[in-house]
Amino acid sequence: MTDAPYRLAGRRVWVAGHGGMVGAALVRRLAREDCEILTVGRAEVDLRRQSDVEAWLADVRPQAVVMAAATVGGIQANDSRPAEFIYDNLAIETNVVHGAWRCGVEKLLFLGSSCIYPRDAAQPMAEDALLTGPLEATNQWYAVAKIAGLKLCQAYRRQYGCDFITAMPANLYGPGDNFDPASSHVIAALLHKAHEAKTAGADSLAVWGSGRPRREFLYVEDLADALAFLLQNYSGEAHVNVGAGKDIAIGELAALIAEVTGFAGDLAFDPSKPDGTPRKLLDVSRLRALGWAPSTGLRDGLAQTYRWYCENALA
Repeated sequence: MTDAPYRLAGRRVWVAGHGGMVGAALVRRLAREDCEILTVGRAEVDLRRQSDVEAWLADVRPQAVVMAAATVGGIQANDSRPAEFIYDNLAIETNVVHGAWRCGVEKLLFLGSSCIYPRDAAQPMAEDALLTGPLEATNQWYAVAKIAGLKLCQAYRRQYGCDFITAMPANLYGPGDNFDPASSHVIAALLHKAHEAKTAGADSLAVWGSGRPRREFLYVEDLADALAFLLQNYSGEAHVNVGAGKDIAIGELAALIAEVTGFAGDLAFDPSKPDGTPRKLLDVSRLRALGWAPSTGLRDGLAQTYRWYCENALA
């Protein structure tokens, strides 16, 4: 393992999952680091196939890897497609981490999720809350896969001395998000529904659940900046939470989204739909102590995301 700082300038950096929201934001952020950015599409390399991954890595030889590739989705997608969520993510992380070790990658950053923490973890959730209680049932399959990826990086660090690190982001949103209401996360789903309700002149906007659960949201461009920071300034076995440091009730979020999109009707909460975890707020003191903090407020981030949605998702 090498001591921080790890300089990105002049290095070959593979962004696995560059086509997704996080990967695309990271590609934009790394363009400022004078490094060579490597990408490969699903049609060329299926990250779930070990032979494909190892052959590509042996040919391209990246020096650093960021694992932003994953099968992701909201409560409905997680609950209805559990086999896909656990298999795809286990396969991707196993193949990439093992392949990175085999081809001598200098640094790897694995991207986890705040859903790895117990459903009823004390708030805000510190890194040491991991594995101290039961997971939220609706996304346990994804959470188990992400926990396995975290432990995989720790194991390769301990046994082989690999400089593999892990970051755990809060709920993400921003340009490039998935706005399909059947598989999207809460912000993208509500932005889409609020826009449609406004366009249709509807009297009300349907919101899943009671509106009482609290969530923390991080703008994806801020996450990309945090990942670039960690690549260069962190080398440790412990995972690092990446978040905004504040949360908001889903009901308040829905009202803010209605304001941003210009929807003037009522909010109609549907308590028959699952709320998920009562609260998810990360303790980000470890990352703050390293010297990083986000720069985008929620209202500004929502406005920028809605602008992107109108200019791209509706095109």
